[in-house]
Amino acid sequence: MSDPVKSTAGRGTRRAAQARATRRRIIDAALELFQRQGYAATTLDQIAAAAGVAVQTVYFHFGNKATVLKEIVDVLAVGDDEPIPVLDRPWAQQVRDEPDGRRAMAIWLTNSRAIFGRVAPIMKIVRDAAGADAEMAAQWETNQNQRYIAHHTLARQLADKQALRPDLSTEEAADVIFTLVSFEVYLLLTDVRGWTPDRWERWMNKILADAILR
Repeated sequence: MSDPVKSTAGRGTRRAAQARATRRRIIDAALELFQRQGYAATTLDQIAAAAGVAVQTVYFHFGNKATVLKEIVDVLAVGDDEPIPVLDRPWAQQVRDEPDGRRAMAIWLTNSRAIFGRVAPIMKIVRDAAGADAEMAAQWETNQNQRYIAHHTLARQLADKQALRPDLSTEEAADVIFTLVSFEVYLLLTDVRGWTPDRWERWMNKILADAILR
């Protein structure tokens, strides 16, 4: 005789996996549509059709179009749909554990490059939509605040490693990192000026080291 507890748990696990797969199909479909035809022109009906689900399923998982876009940004920022924040990822632990400030910063920038490569195109959509959409304006502000918190964390870690210039406070270093390690600068150099991401990373290592490190 089968164990009813195990059977129920198994069904619950399968349902959770199916729900996660459905959410990911919706996210992937929405990303393609947002990039191809823009945020404003994309409807939830179109997203549902592209994902092969009913529009009610999109509403059930996300509620509205703005939340779909927020989930896209979150997934692209970390590279998957695991519920693990950026600063809890293994590479962030490597930054914390690395005693040398320059090497710690280099690890951070290598991963920043990977994140920008994934998220910069969709952040252009968020930025452009923010001017006419209150929810997108709030999303833009949230993304900026999250980015500042992450860069303040790096600045504090560099200070703890005695790596910052003695004339710089942690807050000043965080402001410099926040400004330079931004998707705007990344896009200006890689998208407008044609730099490779590798060249951006090499340059950013040098300019940040000159600006904030001993």
